[in-house]
Amino acid sequence: MPDMLEVRNVSVSIQRSPSDVYAFAGNGANLPRWASGLGKEVRHVSGEWLADGPLGLVRIRFAPPNDFGVLDHDVVLPSGATVHNPMRVVPNGAGSTVIFTLLRLPGVPAQKFDQDASGSRRI
Repeated sequence: MPDMLEVRNVSVSIQRSPSDVYAFAGNGANLPRWASGLGKEVRHVSGEWLADGPLGLVRIRFAPPNDFGVLDHDVVLPSGATVHNPMRVVPNGAGSTVIFTLLRLPGVPAQKFDQDASGSRRI
């Protein structure tokens, strides 16, 4: 299907409860610790997080708080384009697994996509 994007589901298991992982990853102040490609510093302004990094100034908006572990977030690029990032925290025995769906956007070379996939394992 030529109109579909290449996808990688990246996951990492963590020896912490789903509620702890959800609280950590859903706090935009922690973005530099698990999404360093967005920026090294973030600030909260009018209900969204702003990060100034390699992509320029981006806006990040998380899904509303929920009991299902959904941490989807939209990243609005300087161009105004929005990239939707599906992300889930699921229970896994005594810990959790975080699953992040990485989409290969048009114009992203295979090597950069591979690099992004390997860098997405930091939560």
